[in-house]
Parts: sequence; C-alpha cells; structure tokens
Amino acid sequence: MAVTDVQNPLLGETTCGSLLQKLQEIWDEVGESDEERDKMLLQIEQECLDVYKRKVEQAAKSRAQLLQALSDAKLELSTLVSALGDKSFVGIPEKASGTIKEQLAAIAPALEQLWKQKEERVKEFSDVQSHIQKICGEIAGNASEQTGTLVVDECDLSLKKLDEYQVKLQELQKEKSDRLHKVLEFVSTVHDLCSVLGMDFFSTVTEVHPSLDDSTGVQSKSISNDTLLRLAKTVSALNEDKKQRLHKLQELATQLIDLWNLMDTPEEERRLFDHVTCNVSSSVGEVTVPGALALDLIEQAEVEVERLDQQKSSRMKEIAFKRQVELEEIFARAHIEIDPEAAREKIMAQIDSGNVEPAELLADMDNQIAKAKEEALSRKEILDRLEKWMSACEEESWLEDYNRDENRYNASRGAHLNLKRAEKARILVNKIPGMVDTLVAKTRAWEEDRGVSFMYDGVPLLAMLDEYAMLRQEREEEKRRLRDQKKFSEQQNTEQEAIFGSRPSPARPAGTKKVVGPRANGGANGTPNRRLSLNAHQNGSRSAAKDGKRDSMRLAAPVNYVAMSKEDAVSHVSGTDPVPASP
Repeated sequence: MAVTDVQNPLLGETTCGSLLQKLQEIWDEVGESDEERDKMLLQIEQECLDVYKRKVEQAAKSRAQLLQALSDAKLELSTLVSALGDKSFVGIPEKASGTIKEQLAAIAPALEQLWKQKEERVKEFSDVQSHIQKICGEIAGNASEQTGTLVVDECDLSLKKLDEYQVKLQELQKEKSDRLHKVLEFVSTVHDLCSVLGMDFFSTVTEVHPSLDDSTGVQSKSISNDTLLRLAKTVSALNEDKKQRLHKLQELATQLIDLWNLMDTPEEERRLFDHVTCNVSSSVGEVTVPGALALDLIEQAEVEVERLDQQKSSRMKEIAFKRQVELEEIFARAHIEIDPEAAREKIMAQIDSGNVEPAELLADMDNQIAKAKEEALSRKEILDRLEKWMSACEEESWLEDYNRDENRYNASRGAHLNLKRAEKARILVNKIPGMVDTLVAKTRAWEEDRGVSFMYDGVPLLAMLDEYAMLRQEREEEKRRLRDQKKFSEQQNTEQEAIFGSRPSPARPAGTKKVVGPRANGGANGTPNRRLSLNAHQNGSRSAAKDGKRDSMRLAAPVNYVAMSKEDAVSHVSGTDPVPASP
C-alpha cells in the first residue's frame, strides 16, 4: 500500500491518505506483519463502507421525506383548491420541474395563500352559520340552549356553498322579520283589547312570554312558534271576552233605555250613562274607547238596571196605564172601537190582586201593543183610501156650495183661486165612484182574509159604503127629477108666453122653503163627517159618539118636494140630501 504524506501541503488539511501514511509509519515502527496490516486495512475499509451506507440511507430517508412532503403539499394544495372551489387559482405551479426542494419552495407560497384564504372563508362560514343557528333557535324557542361549539364543514368552503348559506340566512332573517311583525301586531292588539276591557296589559302580555314587555328591545322579543300560538290564543280569548262583555252591556243599555222611556227619566239622569248607551248598536270592532267594556262599568250598569227595576215595580200602575194609553192611541188611529174603562179596571184588578207578576203584565201589554200595531198595519191601506174618499166627498160638498153662490164669477178678491179649486174639485168628484169601488173591493178582500167585518169606529165599513152608494143614487135621481120639473116649468112658461104675450116674473110659491136635512153626521151631499173618528181619541165622549151614530143611522128624507126656480132647486138638492151613517 502506497503511503502518502500525512498532511497535504497544498490543502493544509488532514486527509485519508495522510492518515493512512501515518498509520503505515506507525506499523513500520511497531513491526506489524503484513497479515495484520491487511486485516486492519480491511477493517478500515469495512468501517468506511458502513459509514457510507449510513449516509446513503440517511440521504435516501431524507429524500423520501422530502418526496412525502412534496406529495403532501401537492395533496393539500389540491384539497384546498377543491374545498375553496377556486380551480383557477393563479399561484399553483403549472408543471413539476426542478429538484424536490425547488418544487417544495414553489408550492409553499401557494399553500400559504390558500391557508390564509381558507381561514377567512371558514370565518365567513362560521359567522353565517352562527346567525342561522341563532335565528333557528329563536324560531324554535330554544335560543338560550344554542351554546354548543359550531363546527364548520371544511370539505366544502366554496363560494357557491357560502351563497347557499347566505340565501338561507336571508330567508330566515325575512321570516324573523315577519314573525317579529306578527308578534308586534299581536302585542298591539292585546294592548288595545286590554285597554278597552280595563285589564292590566303588562301582566297579560308577560304571561305569554316575559320578553314581550315594552321595556324589552324589539329584537329581543320572542318570535317562537309557541309564543305566536299563545299570543293568538290570548287575542282570541280577549276578543271573545270583548264580544261577551259588549253583548252584556248592550243588553243592559237596552234595558236602561226601555226603563227610562217607561218612567220618563229626565235627560240629565240619562246623560250619566251615555258611556253605556253609546255602544247599544255598535259592533265589536267599533268599540275602541279605553275602559268602554270594563267590569266595573258593567257592574255599574247592572246596579242601575236593578234600581230602576225596583222603581218600576213601585210605579207599576203608572207604567201599565201608560201602556194602555199607547194601546188606545193605536186603536184610535186605526179607528178600532174598544172599551178603555173596562181595560183599565182589569189592569187595576190584576195589580191589586198581586197574582200577576209585573213583568208578565207588561209583557202581556207589550204583546197586545204588538198585535194592535200589526192590526193597524193591515188596515192602513184601506184607511188611507177611506181618507182620500172622505176628502173627495168634502170637496164635492164645497163644490156644490160654490155652485150655489150667485156671485162666484164676480171679480172679487180670491175668486180666481176658488175657480181653480172648483176645477180640481170637479176632476176629483168624477173619481169618487172609482174610489168607492176600489175601497169596497179592498175591504171585502180584507174581510175574506181575516174572517171578520172591517169596522170603522164600530160601524161596518161595507155597510157605510153601501149606504153611501144608495144615497148617492137617490140624490142623482132627485137631481134628474128636479131637472125634469124645471124643464116642465119652463115649457109651461113658454106656453103662457105664447098665449098671453108676456112672460110672468118667476115667483117663489108659498110653502117652498128649503128643507135642510140632518148634517150632524155628514156633509150636504152625504159626505161622511170626521167628527166620530176624532172622538175615538176622547174616551169621555165615546158614549155620546155612539148615541150620535145611532141617531145618524136613521136617514132623514125631505118633507116635501115642489116646483121651484133653478137657484132654489140647487139649494134644495144640497140641503135635503140624506147622508150616510158615519162611524
């Protein structure tokens, strides 16, 4: 083995050759055999090989680790790009080139940028999901229980996924806003109802949920399904309570008004309960005045009704007679004859006996009044036609008086008005037969439907109409007779004029005074007088009216008919016409 210098003078450092040369020198000095020397050199070579092997293994391991790191980096880069959904990321190397470390150095900036972007994206996802979780908890009613750590799915951090969460968040925010609006509407409704009903709003609304108090912020109010359901039930219960109270108050108000009307309560006393009676015809939605349906107000009205009821019992006779007067007035307006004295005696007997409850007596009288109104309503059409007929007969009477007036055509004051009235009266008089026929037909139909006679102040209307028709026919016959008599008289005068050459002056024969028929119960032409119908309102003179009716039913005829002049004939016809019986 060649021995080199222990130290390379050029390099100035210890090398393997210099060390081997030094070892040779030592061996020479010691006298080692070649055999030992070869053995030692082989051992040195083996140890050198072992060192090389370890170094190679370490280098290979290091390379493997770098390759693994590169692979992991590439995988992580791919995972981040996939998770972020950004396939067009510009920081990724286009192709793998260079050493492993160069490749790692090229990937590192992209990884760092992607990690930073991932952290920002995770924060965005976390914020959106936490808002979603919070709103869901508010809707579910367990917002206080949503305290767990929020886990973000890092496998999908794409903008598309983030947009989906944001859309969901917007939908939930809109739902929250709608729910909050509903809650505020319910709370406002509860406030208004409590105000009208006189109830404590704070205790009512906090029973539903403590957060519904006015002192709590709007965004802090509960919007859960349970809260909305309980609010709806509360509003429904309050509305039902309001409806029942209003119904009760309206009943009390109606009773108050009836009692006031019965007892003629002065207006000053009625005004004390205007807050009760003002809602007598209001609907549930129209009552909005605070305290209008409070319990103490209803109790106050109940006490007043009870007080008036007691007064009504003590003033029973006065109230009953007042009802009787109302009943009599209805019958009088309908021209129905009754016996008021007997009715009053019956009322007195019932009250004094105590066998009839005051309420029952008043109810019976109310029933009688209702039936009387119904009866009067059924007679109204006939009575209206009868009134028109009577008016027409009065105009006929006036017309005949007007025709008897010799100065009717003089240019006196008001003559033109009488002339116009006479023209209208003639038109109306021509309609009288048709009025009578219609009145007879209506009356007969009424009697057939009811099965009773139509009485007018105690006199059958059909009999009165039949008598009127008969008397009118007799009057027409009398007029024709007078016209014939006048014609005969004129003919005699003409003959006398032809014989004697001059016309004698007309002279009124002796004993031809105008015979006036009875007009106590009718007009000059048989017009029914209205006196008896007015007497129906005067209870004291009813017996006298009955006597008048009996007398008037006896028809009066003229004492004698003789030849007379034209003016006397007209006067005689008007004064001696028999009249029909008036009710």
